[in-house]
Amino acid sequence: MEPLINNPFSEGQVLLIDKPIEWTSFDAVRKIRNMVKTKKVGHAGTLDPLATGLLIICTGKYTKKINEYMAREKEYTGTIFLGATTPTFDLESDPIPQYDPMGITPEQLKAATGRFIGEILQVPPIHSAIKINGKRVYELARKGVDVRLEPRPVTISAFEITAVNMPEISFRVVCSTGTYIRSLANDYGVALGCGAYLSSLRRTRIGEFSVDDAMSMDQAGTMISERLRQDG
Repeated sequence: MEPLINNPFSEGQVLLIDKPIEWTSFDAVRKIRNMVKTKKVGHAGTLDPLATGLLIICTGKYTKKINEYMAREKEYTGTIFLGATTPTFDLESDPIPQYDPMGITPEQLKAATGRFIGEILQVPPIHSAIKINGKRVYELARKGVDVRLEPRPVTISAFEITAVNMPEISFRVVCSTGTYIRSLANDYGVALGCGAYLSSLRRTRIGEFSVDDAMSMDQAGTMISERLRQDG
């Protein structure tokens, strides 16, 4: 990769990307790295492949701000499917039917969210990128290794049910960094006694950054090409 003279992305930029579904966060970083023609590129908080929404990508000197951005409050919307569970707590693995949720009332749905408001202890999914002895736990889980993760404190400021279309419900969550929405969906199903998994997820905000201001990958490519043409 030949460095460009006066490359604004080497100096440092913050790019707000609306990550497409089925892309990993690293897929987006790799694509942006190739576009901006500088090696120093990173993201401020992983989104799972089946999730969409706001991904903050920093280039050049702004990669020093990644930890600062990662620590900020996050907001998500999505859907939870009731009456089944999956090993990954989302649709990356096949649903296993549990108990019929059709008798659960809207009042019960709302009441169950209250158990998760405030500072709680949450066990991360075993199919996650957390490392144990240098190994990603999802790699150990796929090999059939018995993985046990300790509960971690997280803070959930808001957990609202925004629509009910049984057996699927829509939600909005505001939470601290380190919160796994997949785990929240699974734990919510336990609280309701019917089982549940995360069926869709979209990150709408990180701190003051909103997905409404984010670019698609195509828009990012057009913007980056134009900036490099002007400044290169």
